[in-house]
Amino acid sequence: MRSAQHFFLNLHVTRKMKMKKLLFFMFALLGMGSMMMTVQSCDDGETYAEMKEKERDAINRFIKDNNVVGPISVISESQFYAQDSITDVSKNQFVAFGEDGIYMQIVRKGEGSSVVELSKEEPDSTVRMRLLCRFMEYDIDAADTTYTNFFSSAIVDKMQCTYERRGRSYSASFTEGYMRQYHGEVVPSGWLKPLDFIRLSKDDSKIAKVRLIIPHSSGTANASQYVLPYYYEITFQMGR
Repeated sequence: MRSAQHFFLNLHVTRKMKMKKLLFFMFALLGMGSMMMTVQSCDDGETYAEMKEKERDAINRFIKDNNVVGPISVISESQFYAQDSITDVSKNQFVAFGEDGIYMQIVRKGEGSSVVELSKEEPDSTVRMRLLCRFMEYDIDAADTTYTNFFSSAIVDKMQCTYERRGRSYSASFTEGYMRQYHGEVVPSGWLKPLDFIRLSKDDSKIAKVRLIIPHSSGTANASQYVLPYYYEITFQMGR
């Protein structure tokens, strides 16, 4: 009887050991497969540095020549400020901002009050604005227009924007329109760049208009994910 119990006990232990070996072998195979897939992915894909280099090349090609706004004349920030924060549209000037890599042309500065002037009227130095925007978004890499509301009088993109003068900071979210529909609520920081240099009015004939080249780091979530630069034309109007 004891011999039979010993036999079955050894059989049970042997089976457990075999099962552990089998499981270990299976996990080892899975691990090797995962490593091979990772290596393959790295071999086939691009590094972030390579993607940024491609983005810079695409922007430089666009600056040299494009079928949207024509060859661009780039000016420095110091020249831009010496010109009273104005870009000469007749020379197709765009100012290059070194900090974030954004290029901007002010087509119309607009009339009315600047954001800083509006904030001085508030007791807490914070101004809350409802802005109406018409825009065209152009994929520089694909050389194609992606979205625009310029040709639809019924559609205008709306954003709620807050400016805190003490911290000189903006926060904004899209509340209606194509940008919210296709890119989400978050307003790209590149869209907020012009607000330091334009004036805001409710009058349709006095609204500001800018042109921007925005790298992925200041762009939409899609631009950031795929490291893509975009060109924009945007009008800014104070909401009624």
